Amino acid sequence: MGSSNLMDAPDRTFRLRLASESPRRRELLKLTGWDFSTTASHVDETIDSEEPPLEAARRLARVKAQAVPAEPGEWVLAADTIVVHGGRILGKPADDAEAEAMLIELRGGEHEVVTALTLIEPVSGDSIEDVCTTSVPMRDYSLEEVRQYVATGSPFDKAGGYGIQEASFHPVRSAEMQGCYANVMGLPLCHLVRTARGLGYEPPADVPASCMAYLDFDCKVYPAILRGEA
Repeated sequence: MGSSNLMDAPDRTFRLRLASESPRRRELLKLTGWDFSTTASHVDETIDSEEPPLEAARRLARVKAQAVPAEPGEWVLAADTIVVHGGRILGKPADDAEAEAMLIELRGGEHEVVTALTLIEPVSGDSIEDVCTTSVPMRDYSLEEVRQYVATGSPFDKAGGYGIQEASFHPVRSAEMQGCYANVMGLPLCHLVRTARGLGYEPPADVPASCMAYLDFDCKVYPAILRGEA
């Protein structure tokens, strides 16, 4: 996690502008208790095939944050989530065939989900970043299940072609997952909390408790994340 000279930020209300209109990110951000508004970033999210996944996520989060205007006193929050399998980045599928191919590629194995976070204060230009990586075990779903899921249209706005929260498809072996569940949804909340603490802000809510209750997931890693160890 990197930052500029931000540790002595004044004690004031932490107001955020989320550079996304993702309903999943909005739902998760509400769990912090912080006030926020949303503005879509509308940036080119093309990733060069030679670009390392971690650097791609960091770059895109930074570009998204820089593209969104904010009111004085607001911090712009941007996130970029990518799915990595076998060293290859899987983006959002363009059509049914690509969605089906992605899901077949991922089934029964493990892959990584990487989310980079960027917070920018546009007036001063100060910024701070963090990144979260989660190893995701997938269940051995059938081809028929894949086709039924693709027919819903749900895969097309999701990196890797799936949503971990999809109750009807439930593609992930969630009980075996050791990392941050919220990260796989697109916004690692405890990483956001520790980043905000670097700016001198605490969330109004008990974020780990709120997140676990909302996701119905017993998270084992949040203490290490909040200590800066994961």
